[in-house]
Amino acid sequence: MVKVKGDIVHAIGLPEEEAKRLAELMNVFNKHAEPNKVKAKYYEGHITLDEVNLGIALPTGLAKLEIGCAWGEKAVDVLASRSMFDGFVTSSGTDSEKMNQIAKDNRLIAEYMKACRDELKYGCTFATLSADDRIGARIRFHSPQTAAALWSGEKQRIDCGFAIIDSEQDNSTKGWYPSLVNYYTDTAIWTLQREGNVWYATEYPHRLGRSLMEPLIWNATSAKPFGRSRLKEPIRRLIQGYVRTVANATIGLEFATSPQKYLLGVTDDQYDQITSSKFQQYVGSILASTQNPETGQNPVFGQLSQGTIEPHVQMLRLLATQFSAATGLTVTDTGVINDANPTSSDAILAQSQTLVLMAEQLNAGNGDALYSIAQMALAISQNVTLDELSDEDKAVMAHFKNPAMPSLASTADAAVKIASARQAFSDTDVFAEMIGFDQADIRRIKAQETKVRGLQTLSEEFGNDLEG
Repeated sequence: MVKVKGDIVHAIGLPEEEAKRLAELMNVFNKHAEPNKVKAKYYEGHITLDEVNLGIALPTGLAKLEIGCAWGEKAVDVLASRSMFDGFVTSSGTDSEKMNQIAKDNRLIAEYMKACRDELKYGCTFATLSADDRIGARIRFHSPQTAAALWSGEKQRIDCGFAIIDSEQDNSTKGWYPSLVNYYTDTAIWTLQREGNVWYATEYPHRLGRSLMEPLIWNATSAKPFGRSRLKEPIRRLIQGYVRTVANATIGLEFATSPQKYLLGVTDDQYDQITSSKFQQYVGSILASTQNPETGQNPVFGQLSQGTIEPHVQMLRLLATQFSAATGLTVTDTGVINDANPTSSDAILAQSQTLVLMAEQLNAGNGDALYSIAQMALAISQNVTLDELSDEDKAVMAHFKNPAMPSLASTADAAVKIASARQAFSDTDVFAEMIGFDQADIRRIKAQETKVRGLQTLSEEFGNDLEG
């Protein structure tokens, strides 16, 4: 959990009104710190038996044991992998050179992939912008573990927010504490710098008329404008069930591996010998014993029936089916085989339709956020207001790849069929992308086609002279 060292709310140079709003932000940040820590733990799969034990079957001595479970990671990553941001285009369908240059300088495609995971993990993530002398506009993403914001219902956007930009390690406690924090308002970015335990505030005004902070939100509601996590409580309960069931199955398998045996009618000396070397008696191929002289009976050897892990396997299948229904993942994604697993490519595609619809919803919401980010980035880089942007800049939009992730064969077949009906389509970059070429290949192909056409033109114009 991130803790702020020193009294940041009363930073030197920060006006009282801004200090009040920053204090409210800090309260929001601290309120959600522990829940966010829990979500991160379930995403990483660090769940001990102490958290899932019902107090019936699992021994208390194994409370600190961790059972690996990737369901939390799967719930986030499988959906995030279908949201493939591919750059910005203009209303005419061509690439937006200015915005794509800003995106390239900020490594926005790679950063978006990380931000999308945080968005699904916590319910939202935040993009912040600032002016940069070298690249025009700097775009950064911050998870709720390092940022917080207040939502304005009237403005339908962030009213104000803050993000931790840098941290320093304390030599005495060995803990990490924020040393540089940006506080975003509609009129300025306040830079809060810590020196020792004292904070100093510096104001950097801007003309955009809104805070330079934009959220990427998943599954928002009227009551939760900053969205809801993919790892919400019902999902975490199913993950707990998985961990508990695997732990019980593991313990059951240990007993099945070494079944309980019994030996009746032995002498005291034989009893002492057996109990003092249980393991040797278990792995030995011969177990010998003489008649009990006190009772005259021969020892009787027996073995209790072995337990089975089949009930645990059935429980795992039930949990996997419920997890699949709750998250939109296919049962195959859970790694559990049962009757619900698809048996053909058509069945696999049908079972993934819910996930595709979720990805389309994710792309639609993030597309709106990326549009706002692009508008602010273009305005900052050109040192103009949002209203002063050109019509071409205002028409910039984010482009995403198909979340259905169709096979290359089916996409290429569709491209050829479209080209047969629209002849000019075969000359477009979209056609080349659909048949499997990336942008690097397309540029090489076009360059070489231009070279070939140039050589053909030279040959036609000067061919006779050259022959002479």
